[in-house]
Amino acid sequence: MKNYQNGVGVLVPEILLPGAETDFAKWAVVACDQFTSEPEYWTAARGFIGDAPSTLDLFLPEAFLGKPDEGERIAAIRENMRRYYEEDILRKLPQGFVLTQRSCNGLTRHGLVLALDLEAYDYAKGSCTLIRATEGTIEDRIPPRLHIRDGATIELPHILVLIDDPARTVIEPLAAELSELEQLYDTDLMADGGHVAGWLVDDAARIALVLDALAELADPAAFDEKYPGKTPLLFAMGDGNHSFATAKANWIKVKAGLTEVQRAEHPARYALVEIENMHDKGIVFEPIHRVLFHVDAAETLEKIRAGLARQNGAAHILQSDAVPGEGHVLPFVTAETQGAFHIPHPSQQLPVGTLQTALDALLPTIPGAELDYIHGEDVVQKLAAKGDAIGFILPAMEKGALFPTVVYDGALPRKTFSMGEANEKRYYLECRSLI
Repeated sequence: MKNYQNGVGVLVPEILLPGAETDFAKWAVVACDQFTSEPEYWTAARGFIGDAPSTLDLFLPEAFLGKPDEGERIAAIRENMRRYYEEDILRKLPQGFVLTQRSCNGLTRHGLVLALDLEAYDYAKGSCTLIRATEGTIEDRIPPRLHIRDGATIELPHILVLIDDPARTVIEPLAAELSELEQLYDTDLMADGGHVAGWLVDDAARIALVLDALAELADPAAFDEKYPGKTPLLFAMGDGNHSFATAKANWIKVKAGLTEVQRAEHPARYALVEIENMHDKGIVFEPIHRVLFHVDAAETLEKIRAGLARQNGAAHILQSDAVPGEGHVLPFVTAETQGAFHIPHPSQQLPVGTLQTALDALLPTIPGAELDYIHGEDVVQKLAAKGDAIGFILPAMEKGALFPTVVYDGALPRKTFSMGEANEKRYYLECRSLI
């Protein structure tokens, strides 16, 4: 591989993709952390794919984490990775980036697939690294994901990383030259996922322009003008924060047994991601809602109100037709009723923080209760209607507030925002060898 030296933590990867004869509509599958409360989605996906080559053979949907057959599923994934190598289903492309164009729900966005240096990332609270988490990282969520990554020979990215590039200097110049690039895939996506196309960017001059443009965004003097006294933030996690944190945990484990020379070149030092410009008009921040399962709804609503009152001074339950006052209003729905909590003087900046703090305190006190994070208000309504559950509807965050908030205040409350609804998430396509 050519060494594209840079100071922005980017590795120009050698991407693995199946050949042009592949049915990419069956190859591409949505991110593993979607539809976690809807295993029927994944059953339908397998039925659609059949025996065709597919990324579904290479990852474990989180809907099946912790299930009795988890070990068997992971063993099958390892075997599929070996088989995909031996049968040449995956083929190595020339070293370069992949420019993507994704259309869904009337919006189109562009991205660039590359690898990021995990040495330039720290998910700890208050970190000032070039690559940063945008939400609180739950360390308990890392071990089961680390079990999947440990020993894997292939990685697939569903991680979306944002850059703050208002002048559109990194990705958009490539998108203006599609006719000059080699197209790698062009396919509809299953389950209302829209359409995606990808092009290889292997020209050394174009790669250099991308790296130079990223370096300009990370220039300390320019960053200081925008955020006085702050350390440059170039890459902010958009989606897949815990997957990137898992890659970091895996790298810490792997590098312990390596020499300094080996550490500099080991593939596990990097994680494949897609970067996108937060100023792309095709990027919309959607809220991530919550559903609390296996609870007595009426009793639990009062417990939540009491917890909110303790944490914020006062909290009330409003009827669905009540007019909200100042402060935070947190709508909820159950099988029997709907309404909202009203917190006049919240101690948190964002409604999601107010709710999450209360739920975090409540969960350990209710045996068997489970909290899931849901994309789409309609899904919340459907799940809550089944009974023994409470759905919480949260507002969207303005995407322009992301970088300033992370720079000045650190990571947001976890699961604050989502880059689109579940069907708009990144579908697995590109792969990279970890050996």
